[in-house]
Amino acid sequence: MASTTRSVLKASRAAQFARAKSFSSSAVKNTSLKERLAQLIPAEIENVKAIRAAHGKKSFGPVLVDQLYGGMRGLPALIWDGSVLDAEEGIRFRGKTIPECQNLLPKAPGGQEPLPESLFWLLVTGEVPTQEQVTELSKDWAARAALPDFVEEILDRCPPTLHPMSQFSLAVTALNHNSAFAKAYQDGISKKEYWGPTFEDCMDLIAKLPNIAGRIYQNVFGQRKLPAIDPAKDYSHNLATLLGFGDNAAFVELLRLYITIHSDHEGGNVSAHTGKLVGSALSDPFLAFSASLNGLAGPLHGLANQEVLIWLRKMQSKIGENASDEAVKEYVWSTLKGGQVVPGYGHAVLRKTDPRYTAQREFALKHLPDDPLFKLVGQIYNVVPDILLEAGKAKNPWPNVDAHSGVLLTHYGLHQMQFYTVLFGVSRAFGVAAQLIWDRALGAPLERPKSYSSSAIEKIFKDKQ
Repeated sequence: MASTTRSVLKASRAAQFARAKSFSSSAVKNTSLKERLAQLIPAEIENVKAIRAAHGKKSFGPVLVDQLYGGMRGLPALIWDGSVLDAEEGIRFRGKTIPECQNLLPKAPGGQEPLPESLFWLLVTGEVPTQEQVTELSKDWAARAALPDFVEEILDRCPPTLHPMSQFSLAVTALNHNSAFAKAYQDGISKKEYWGPTFEDCMDLIAKLPNIAGRIYQNVFGQRKLPAIDPAKDYSHNLATLLGFGDNAAFVELLRLYITIHSDHEGGNVSAHTGKLVGSALSDPFLAFSASLNGLAGPLHGLANQEVLIWLRKMQSKIGENASDEAVKEYVWSTLKGGQVVPGYGHAVLRKTDPRYTAQREFALKHLPDDPLFKLVGQIYNVVPDILLEAGKAKNPWPNVDAHSGVLLTHYGLHQMQFYTVLFGVSRAFGVAAQLIWDRALGAPLERPKSYSSSAIEKIFKDKQ
């Protein structure tokens, strides 16, 4: 089944690439994102109809009982257009690898990393936007960035002991008060027009996240008043400024890379799937994304980079800085023998080094090659895979994105690990929002898979060998 699924995924990537190429060749370069999306929707509706007519009755592979008990791992069950994750190759955003995105997508003046605005355009349309289109998108988000007074009050009244992710979820949920989709649905909008107010909600959602994140950060960890959003600056620069790091050009560049590579990771991860599931009930994007955030807050998802950093610091305090490879190996073995996992290694799908890890490593080599924690991360990368293979502890002994991100953030002074998942949440909004828009445009149905009890499974296979 694995080879069949892999070939289907490769065929899917090829189809995505061909469609994106077709989109790009016909793109009108002076259109806004919403105008371009309106042009693309009719053709994509016909494309989906054609795929279902040609392949709708074909089997996508058998379902194993172990997959039901194993959290549906590897079970083909969702349509997610923004990205596809291949076990060997890693993530592609609309058919493009991370290095291709770094090369092709527009950047800030003097910058080297893609602007997240350009990645969102790519996720929504399948096209690489022009610099002018990205600039206009930055201005649009800046114009939408203000929070309602009552949302600011909700955040200001939260005790600083309330986890930043709980505050984040509260604020996003409260934005539902002004949902364009909820109002349009109540007014009886046609199903064919659902995507329009959904698009507006998604744009408002993404635009307001820096102000939410900045307010949480300053209320819990800071002492300063929040500056205003600068309409002349890009999304990442404004977010960095709200956090108090806007004067550090390297940190701003890191945020551009961070948001881009964390934005989407196909539809099966908890945060993405939750957003799609809740959105399928026609809950507005604010309610759908707040549900995503609650999933992201779990230690097996968005909190993983925090656990990596804790483990690294414990190791550093135990074996010291500039320790030998032998000392690192000994500490790793002691972790495994103590019944713990090596955080940041292994992945539910990937079977090679996560390209997102590689992108962050290249950033670190360029900007902080002598950072002690980064050097330790490099040592671990050299020794851990062999140890995990020898111990038989992982199908994938290679590092994932979480093995690196905390080290980069802490290097620039963002030491508050509890806040890291908020930044992950800001990023993940891009992928969830892009898919919600297309789900509305294509009329995606309510998600309702079939479940079975253990006794039902036993009954199905009774007397069958």
